[in-house]
Amino acid sequence: MGMTVAMALTQVSSNKCCGGFQKVFEHDSSELKCRMKFAIYLPPKAESAKCPVLYWLSGLTCTEQNFVTKAGSQQAASEHGLIIVAPDTSPRGCNIDGEEESWDFGTGAGFYVNATEDPWKTNYRMYSYVTEELPRLINAHFPADPEKMSISGHSMGGHGALICALKNPGKYKAVSAFAPICNPMQCAWGQKAFSGYLGVDKSTWETYDATVLASSYSGPQLDILVDQGRDDQFLSAGQLLPDNLIAACTEKKIPVVFRLQQGYDHSYFFVFSFINDHIKHHAKYLNA
Repeated sequence: MGMTVAMALTQVSSNKCCGGFQKVFEHDSSELKCRMKFAIYLPPKAESAKCPVLYWLSGLTCTEQNFVTKAGSQQAASEHGLIIVAPDTSPRGCNIDGEEESWDFGTGAGFYVNATEDPWKTNYRMYSYVTEELPRLINAHFPADPEKMSISGHSMGGHGALICALKNPGKYKAVSAFAPICNPMQCAWGQKAFSGYLGVDKSTWETYDATVLASSYSGPQLDILVDQGRDDQFLSAGQLLPDNLIAACTEKKIPVVFRLQQGYDHSYFFVFSFINDHIKHHAKYLNA
């Protein structure tokens, strides 16, 4: 790419898959001030043409590996000619006091916000990483169509996908989520993360809450698909609160398809079961 792109990528792995390649790269992130990995699936179509990009955001405790190895996304991505980019879920190895103490805060739990509080604010900028730095990197180094991107995710990543789409009208052609944290201000996970990363002023929390964002959304039509397992332990524990999001979307006439899937839990077995529907949902808008 010449000397202008200072963002060097190092390939960590490459495996042929469904006619294309599942790769992992490493780079120095300017937003997160650390070394980061992301996974990228390049469909066969990418050898001869620019392809739309679906960004996938993973949930608590995950790395870029969970989606790649467990979701089974490659077959449908290959068929529909979509690149899928799956970043990590937080900065890594920043040696911040307390970052390894709990599974739902710090490492593996970036919550896709830009932290404003010490000691997190220097590194924990996953929102800007996902919406700005990563797309720049992908568009510079891969056969990606910069005009065609969409976003999806699971759990904390479902929250991430929804807020990225709602906060940036028109940037993403579609959005979908599996068991998203829909109203983080009202659940224990969200309250813990937002207090730590964003501090006590709850008006700043509202800017990262999908339910609040939906209730004030004005932008191009956004078609939302949400799958939720009926037997998800975090649904019954009140961590996900999809009803609040649906109410906000209904109020604002935002098209949302919400499917409560009987017998399914919160795991990647659930994601695997319905990933093809989601990729088809994204392909409809990305390949239009």
